[in-house]
This record gives sequence, structure tokens and C-alpha cells, in this order.
Amino acid sequence: MKVKICREAFDPWREIQVHQATLSGINGEIGAANIFIGTMRDYNEGVGVQSMTLEYYPGMTEKQLDKILGQAALRWWLIDSLIVHRAGEIRPGDPIVLTAVWASHRGDAFDACRFIMEELKSAAPFWKKELLESGQARWVEKNTDGYRKT
Repeated sequence: MKVKICREAFDPWREIQVHQATLSGINGEIGAANIFIGTMRDYNEGVGVQSMTLEYYPGMTEKQLDKILGQAALRWWLIDSLIVHRAGEIRPGDPIVLTAVWASHRGDAFDACRFIMEELKSAAPFWKKELLESGQARWVEKNTDGYRKT
């Protein structure tokens, strides 16, 4: 399990490749991988957005992300998992978040990856401030679509 928060842009495919290389001794156990990459849109709630600043609480945020990965590992049979998340200024089209899981079976991989992403969106301490096309700035109040794995 690994958590990484970046202030600079990251290449999600490179992050997966580098992380998967650390799994070389257990590749035969892996039957499925599930990957989610979230990118910044140029609109939110019907309004154009120029950029966004993502803030977080160092130490506390990583601890919460580790907790989420641990919860997923308790619920599903996972071989490994990864979260990479951006902080700082982000532009439309930039990757914001990568969640990836490796498992023996696809069901565990699919379900755990969705759980990790939804828990991250609803429980991890990140704050988003958007710069709108109008020049106004606003804090994002709604951070998830409400899906919760029961």
C-alpha cells in the first residue's frame, strides 16, 4: 500500500508502471488490476473554471488516505494498492488523482478501487478553490456524488 501527494504534475501511467515494478516478486498472484484516473474539468456546477487550487493538511491527509487503503484491504482480497493525489494549482485536463488496486480477482479489484475513490472524495481532508472564468474564486462545497459502498 502506498500513498503519494504531489505538488507537481504527474503522469498516472508512469506512476502505475513504477509501482507495479515493485510487485515483481508477486506478479503471478495478480489476476486483475483496476485503475481510476480523475482529471480536472473546465466546468463545475454549470460554470466555466480556469484553474483550481487544492489544499491539504500534511500528515493528517496521508494518514487518512492510509486508513482508507487499510479499510479496503480488510474488505477485499487485495495484493496491493496505490493512491497518488495532486495538490497546489491544477488546470483543466490535468490528472488530479490516481487510485489503483491489484488483486487476484476482478470483482475485488473493481469494488475496492471504487470504494477507495469514493472514501477519498468524502473523507480525505482536501480543500478545492476554483478560479472561475468570470475571475471570481469559490470554495467547492460538494466533493462527492454521494455514492457510498454499503
